[in-house]
Amino acid sequence: MSGHYATLLRGTVEAMLPHADVHITDWVDARMVPVAQGSFDLDDYIDYVVEMFHALGPDTHVMAVCQPSVPVLAAVALMEKRGDPFVPSTMTLMGGPVDTRRNPTAVNLLAKEKGIAWFSDNVIMQAPWPVPGFGRVVYPGFLQLSGFMSMNLDRHIIAHKDFFMHLVKNDGDSAEKHRDFYDEYLAVMDLTAEFYLQTVDTVFVRHALPKGEMTHRGEPVDPSAIRNVALLTVEGENDDISGLGQTEAAHDLCTNIPAERRAHYVQPAVGHYGVFNGSRFRSEIVPRIADFISSYGRQHRVAAKPRLVRSAKG
Repeated sequence: MSGHYATLLRGTVEAMLPHADVHITDWVDARMVPVAQGSFDLDDYIDYVVEMFHALGPDTHVMAVCQPSVPVLAAVALMEKRGDPFVPSTMTLMGGPVDTRRNPTAVNLLAKEKGIAWFSDNVIMQAPWPVPGFGRVVYPGFLQLSGFMSMNLDRHIIAHKDFFMHLVKNDGDSAEKHRDFYDEYLAVMDLTAEFYLQTVDTVFVRHALPKGEMTHRGEPVDPSAIRNVALLTVEGENDDISGLGQTEAAHDLCTNIPAERRAHYVQPAVGHYGVFNGSRFRSEIVPRIADFISSYGRQHRVAAKPRLVRSAKG
């Protein structure tokens, strides 16, 4: 939920379909939700993730692509702490900002330099009339898109020049691939201001999770509580959104996952998008994920520690 619709993961879903029953999260564009329906923040997001695990039932395997790495890790930690029987069997975090202090990218440096007050003053707006969410305070999707495009403006200019040449040469297949990609890449959604600002502050400004300071509705988020869930982290060598080491940091936080139930993989020669889409994703990353989730089903879970259960009378 970082400004694009779930369709951006079309290739991710397609590649995983031969290996599992695939479910994908999708979120409503904030500008389409009337103000009367209330707010939505990072705590709500985590609650929804937990509800989704309950709906899917035992032996669920979760893949978090980029933004959801932090809330998914938080949700799993809270579930393990509570002894929740519906905790997923494996957790795969891909190109996620678990600890943005490691190899900070331009995105990370901007957040740290500006601080949360700057974001609140400069990128938060009201949804305009006549959309259903008229008056809702949002982070507009077009600002997220313009930021991403400006980071690699030369690549986008070259891509559009190539698109023009393909049309001139009547190369319909290459031109169609260009259209398909940009149809999805340019389709953006607004985020609620409270979700966006809480995420920026928690993940990029305060680094609350790796510093042991993240809370969910007042309850501390402790990744060391995770014991049963096998952990796989995946990064791209040339990722300019989540730098190398930022996702791998999850292993340093999840100290009680046995060594044999964790793995880390860096895919050479791919950027952020290549971590979850493209030929190298299909040929190199997907087989590793499929093998990992098949190796750590429910039957391989570690026995839970005894828990003290107090009655209503204490």
